[in-house]
Amino acid sequence: MPASLVISAPASGVGKTTLTLALARAWRHRGLNVQCFKSGPDYIDPAFHTAATGRASVNVDSWAMDRGTIAHLVSRGAEADVVLAEGSMGLFDGVAARGVSGTGATADIAEMLGWPVVLVIDPSGQAQTAAAIATGLRDYRAGVRLAGVVLNRVASPRHEDLVRRALNEAGITVFGALPRHAEISLPKRHLGLVQAEEQAEIGKLIDEAARFVAEHVDLDAVLNSAGKWSPQAAANDMSVTPPGQRIALARDAAFSFVYPHMLEAWRAAGAEIVPFSPLADEAPDASADVCWLPGGYPELHAGKIAANARFRSSLRAFAETRPVHGECGGYMVLGAGLTDADGISHEMTGLLGLETSFAKRRMHLGYRLAELAAPMPGHRPGARLRGHEFHYSTILTQPDTPLAVVHDATGTVIAETGSRRGHATGTFFHLIAEDR
Repeated sequence: MPASLVISAPASGVGKTTLTLALARAWRHRGLNVQCFKSGPDYIDPAFHTAATGRASVNVDSWAMDRGTIAHLVSRGAEADVVLAEGSMGLFDGVAARGVSGTGATADIAEMLGWPVVLVIDPSGQAQTAAAIATGLRDYRAGVRLAGVVLNRVASPRHEDLVRRALNEAGITVFGALPRHAEISLPKRHLGLVQAEEQAEIGKLIDEAARFVAEHVDLDAVLNSAGKWSPQAAANDMSVTPPGQRIALARDAAFSFVYPHMLEAWRAAGAEIVPFSPLADEAPDASADVCWLPGGYPELHAGKIAANARFRSSLRAFAETRPVHGECGGYMVLGAGLTDADGISHEMTGLLGLETSFAKRRMHLGYRLAELAAPMPGHRPGARLRGHEFHYSTILTQPDTPLAVVHDATGTVIAETGSRRGHATGTFFHLIAEDR
């Protein structure tokens, strides 16, 4: 039975990803097979997990997924020695209204699977108060079990001693304390961490994090605190209908945000995925029956996309006879124009009339429930799709026929409806699951 743990914290930016990667790599160095998961909709962290462990990581999400789907996804950890689920935001942070099996909080996954929680606590600017925070998190929800804490960014030995004493008095195990160590900080970008594939030195960075954490954290004590998880047979698999039998998938530095479990589900359903690079001015495979443009960072490459005539003309030709779908950044590229952060406007493919701008940033963030008014690849009219939207573009115009009625997690109708024109469709949200 795998040893299982959830890595969480009181808030974002405390060091969950760094600790998860370091533990995974350190145990891998010991010869253990480590399987990681990401709780919540973050689509960047799983690539870092995969780099650290050599095993593909996927998202599990209590707002968008039912228990059977989550059980199916985590069953890949059944043959591992250690299973680590990295949380998002704070331990109990989710949305106000319950989704399919929870609010999207990390605590939902911890309770659902019975995996103990290791808290990363950053006591900067405080001392004994850190113990009060940890105690509150320990006692807030009866079904969530705290294994212990790792302190991060400790200022001095005296500071560590004050915090340790308070935590010990509260009956909370301290597995270790990490002093400030800027060299293992992971680069940031406006959507979160810079993607793993963009960092040539990611292996060295993770190795250094593993060495540093092994020096300051009792790895044996952490492992001994883990739950002994006995995977249950999944009630169902993903059971998704792929968007086509042969899928031309845009895949490069501008088009990289697609949930790994969706690609796996398409392949499991018998679909073939044929990647191509718009940045390399490549055309979608001529024998594909659908083209899918994921999100990513097209605003960083807008000039190159606009200049790549072969890509743009071939995509237009493809869309004359076959479906083309774009998610978020891919949707923007299907539009008429994109204005970058410097205020320079770039012509996009023009399959849709959407125009967006990054010259004046506006954050769009949150879960989305879309009720399709028309079909999109793989989904019928009336389907209820669950996804997540996160971008900083301003919508200048969205003139085409709306693709769906889209609600946020509270049930409020939002303006980001997606669009359809001819064989082209697009959404601002990244698809996670379809309601059954």
